[in-house]
Amino acid sequence: MSLQAGEIVTLVCSRETDIGYMLVQDQEEVFLHRNETAGEIELDQEVTVFLYHDSKGRLSATMSMPHITTEGYGFAKVVDKLDGIGVFVNIGISKDILLEKGDLPPLEEVWPQEDDEVFCTLKRTNKGRLLIKLATEPVMQEYSVRAEESMLNKNVSGIIYRTLRVGSYILTDERFIGFIHESQRKTEPRIGQRVSGRIIDIKEDGSTNVSLLPRVHEGMDQEAAEIYEYIMSRGGAMPYWDKSDAEDIKVRFGVSKASFKRSIGRLMKEGKVYQEGGWTYSKEMFEKKESEE
Repeated sequence: MSLQAGEIVTLVCSRETDIGYMLVQDQEEVFLHRNETAGEIELDQEVTVFLYHDSKGRLSATMSMPHITTEGYGFAKVVDKLDGIGVFVNIGISKDILLEKGDLPPLEEVWPQEDDEVFCTLKRTNKGRLLIKLATEPVMQEYSVRAEESMLNKNVSGIIYRTLRVGSYILTDERFIGFIHESQRKTEPRIGQRVSGRIIDIKEDGSTNVSLLPRVHEGMDQEAAEIYEYIMSRGGAMPYWDKSDAEDIKVRFGVSKASFKRSIGRLMKEGKVYQEGGWTYSKEMFEKKESEE
């Protein structure tokens, strides 16, 4: 059987070249560049290598062992994205491997970016080419563990491994599977993106529902700060108040009207703003203007 990319094999050094070594098995030779060795190699020495195709498509060898193989799954880091083609993934060797666009969501905005991590394996095509393949749902189910009831409302972090129109799936650091409904996030996360949230429900099968939205008492500080920053960026006044249309508030601030009213109420209670005639004003800014006059 001929040698194939993706294999880890032990070959014999048959000869040395100016830039490396030729390794042989049953009269089939493979090139091992000096940059891919762990030191000098002797004639007839046995060498264990990983086989891959170099940039020119030639079957080559490296003594660096990949952390992703055709035999199993693991996390690997994305190193580059090519629009309309896919993303390249570092498996631990000098050659990065392509994750094709056909295995990614149609919307490129949620493709992995540099430094994102994907849970994946190596697959050899019919033509012997190596590609990255994302773990399927059955694989994720087998890899995951059940969440205990004690994890309810606990903070978790993890990697997004699947996106749908109605939500996203996360594998947490604890190896829980979680579903993030579109209503429980402000923006749609990318495949491979690390996110943090909290468990809001634990299902009978041990999977979870996760929210990326802050708790009310946490979010209020953040949202109030963002609203106040917006007011100040407009010279201390904005044409929104607690009776503004809910859709207008959603478009401008990305929050519900109830959340907006809580934040405005907090700012008013702290003496930072006041409302008048459908507008919200910064007390600090207008007190400063009055003193200057």
